Amino acid sequence: MPDTRNIHRVLIVAYYFPPLGLSGVQRTLKFVKYLPQFGWEPVVLTVEDRGYFAKDDSLLKELEGLPVEVIRTPSMDPLHFFRRKNVVRMPSGKSLGLLGKLSQAVFIPDNKVGWKKYAVDAAMRATEQHPVDAIFATAPPYTDFLIGAELKRRTGLPLVLDYRDAWLANPLHSYITPLHRSMHRHLEQRVLRTADRIIAINRPIKEQTLTAYPFLRHHDVQIISQGFDQADFEGLQRRRRDDGVLRILHAGTFYYNRTPAHMLRALRAVFDAHPALRGRIELHLAGSRRDEDVRHVESLALGDAVHMHGYLPHRETIQQLLDADVLWLMIGHGRGEEMMSTGKLYEYLGACRTIFATVPEGAARQVLAKCGGAVFAPPDDEDSIAEQLVSLYELHKNHRLPAPSYAYAEQFERRALSGQLATLFASLLEADPHGARIRTRVAGRAPAHDHDTPTSSDAS
Repeated sequence: MPDTRNIHRVLIVAYYFPPLGLSGVQRTLKFVKYLPQFGWEPVVLTVEDRGYFAKDDSLLKELEGLPVEVIRTPSMDPLHFFRRKNVVRMPSGKSLGLLGKLSQAVFIPDNKVGWKKYAVDAAMRATEQHPVDAIFATAPPYTDFLIGAELKRRTGLPLVLDYRDAWLANPLHSYITPLHRSMHRHLEQRVLRTADRIIAINRPIKEQTLTAYPFLRHHDVQIISQGFDQADFEGLQRRRRDDGVLRILHAGTFYYNRTPAHMLRALRAVFDAHPALRGRIELHLAGSRRDEDVRHVESLALGDAVHMHGYLPHRETIQQLLDADVLWLMIGHGRGEEMMSTGKLYEYLGACRTIFATVPEGAARQVLAKCGGAVFAPPDDEDSIAEQLVSLYELHKNHRLPAPSYAYAEQFERRALSGQLATLFASLLEADPHGARIRTRVAGRAPAHDHDTPTSSDAS
């Protein structure tokens, strides 16, 4: 029989969880998948199924047979009104921006705050019957942090906060009055003081958090990056072609100021300047389809060169990555975008295909600059994008496209990252001679640790 004294349970607070799709669920899903291998059994606290911009039932199959419990609760938030639907049409960038600003004017910290009561009540009932050893809350939505802090207050369990995006400095946030900004800052400060440890996906988010809240010390915030799951690639092989066509793939959804517009205009400029390249370069878009992007493709007469696949199950998306010659990564140019390092960046690295990154200076460029297989252009410089497209075609024609080093990429493998998280959890627990677990606390709010748990991506 297994030694159950070495098995711990962690409550994971995550509004976004399969069968909901898009990139926001991948990090949590993979932690849940691999934590049991490191002695931690996850109890996932999430919402009941509802309509969303993308759904992927196949993701839950990754958890079959694992010691994972999923608690689903009601939630009174905007998606509640789509609970009888499956997939909700993605609004235009302009509409999504307006809806976001309206939502942020009314709901603090976000429009998922109506989930808090349901989640806290369900968690308390569940943990009274089957105790857990730690709480992990991942955001956005930042309501997840409020839930984690309330559960910490009621139970005294150690709390770990996971920043997938910055909060106050989030580039997608707008504060219509100084009062709104002040309220967000107050909430963020309160949950940070409550937390026992804080995780950020990259160094810019860590540094911004430390600068904004000086009561935190360097080792209070640990970096555990986004990643890729090597198991997603197992059993798949590149489908070879000999037609000489350069296939460029963007995997992911466009929203707000993330748009294919600059790439589309640059591609049209390439065809105008080099007519012979028409039919030799294709752009493939795998992600939720927006009507505005379809219209843009049609207005530029690019229907023969741009292929819009819509949202694909994750396994099919991985196959598309392997089939492509070049993987396109796009991050907008604006306030706070330097802190963005999207999950697909790491799946691109795992696919070992040339990466064309139209990104600003910041976290994503820093990661890609070291991989040995990326080329860059500013996100809104259509002339530079066009030049790189021609250059990439020439490299492809001569079989000289660079590829990222897998030796570099494997530090971002999901299983290894889950091991880092398990080590962090273990550092917050201390067993007495009778097996009872005692909480230790982080500097700035309580007696400091004597050490931190370093990671390969968090060197001082």
